[in-house]
Amino acid sequence: MFYESGNIGRPYKVMKTLLATSFFTLLPFIFAFTANAQIDEICGYSGSTPWLNTSFVYGRVNLNGFDMNRLPKITVVLFDRAQNTQRYTIDRNGYYCFRDINANGGFIVIEIEGLEVARRSLPQSGLGQHKQDFDITPPHPQRYGPPSTVSVKFAYNRNEKNADLLKKAADAEGGKDYGKAVKLLKELDRNDDADFIAWATLCAVYFGQNNYVDAETSCRKSFTVKPDYTPAMVNLGRVYLIQKQFAAAISTLEKAAEIDPKYARAFQLLGEAYIVNREGTLGLNALNKALELDPIGMAESHLLIALLYDRAGGKSLAAREYKMFLEKIPNHPDRKKFEKYIKDNPEQ
Repeated sequence: MFYESGNIGRPYKVMKTLLATSFFTLLPFIFAFTANAQIDEICGYSGSTPWLNTSFVYGRVNLNGFDMNRLPKITVVLFDRAQNTQRYTIDRNGYYCFRDINANGGFIVIEIEGLEVARRSLPQSGLGQHKQDFDITPPHPQRYGPPSTVSVKFAYNRNEKNADLLKKAADAEGGKDYGKAVKLLKELDRNDDADFIAWATLCAVYFGQNNYVDAETSCRKSFTVKPDYTPAMVNLGRVYLIQKQFAAAISTLEKAAEIDPKYARAFQLLGEAYIVNREGTLGLNALNKALELDPIGMAESHLLIALLYDRAGGKSLAAREYKMFLEKIPNHPDRKKFEKYIKDNPEQ
């Protein structure tokens, strides 16, 4: 395979047992996967105290080294524990806010033009109020290009009208007006059939609507136009995974990981695809590669690896994975359950 094994020293017997495990029993696991003044300022409340009984995820993405006159699309994506998503496209001030959502145990992703650049898990909190600030810089800032681009590799020059359509679509998506976002993006693509970023954005909007047929078509169009555009490949892999088309997911995600061997999310999804396709050893390798590339952002990979070891009878190995996970995410809502498992199954 095109990546290194991350399982050196793991007992061969457990690996062999994993290959015989009925991985389809794991599908539910895989698919399921602070001052009030600051809240007032960022989320727009003032003169009252609704924050006392309301769940918030809010903060600021500090933009370092960006040309503020030619800012790319920067999106904050919030995942709750059930993997439901909400998206917020920031403007120059960098502030974002998700109201009335319980994201305890979920995580936040920062995307630039659909490319993941940061990920952080959310701790458990009694009130469900989380403040998360990020500091990001543009990839390859010395080559920072035209509007709506991040680097020369993924640069795309669009005229003023289409640039305005893309911005309005991003605003509509951020405001959860997905119907309007689709309409604007389709107009943009009619104007310029080769805008691979617009096609990939349309794919993401369709995915958020659970419209997997149109999401697949849009993703395919994106990397047909630009074959090395890995964000579109990874999104297509997600589409295939959620529809249980595992062979297609593996093929797509393998290609994404090969093109961009530092794309941790591609390896994490590839690991899940291997596992549900009964290719346990390859799945473990890919998950460990994701952890190697992004130990904190991909920390949840430890939980899937632990579950695999537990199902294969390697309980002490599973306990080690839970221990490593808690070292990275100490405030996880299931901490007590994991600690009990570790105590009951000491490492050998």
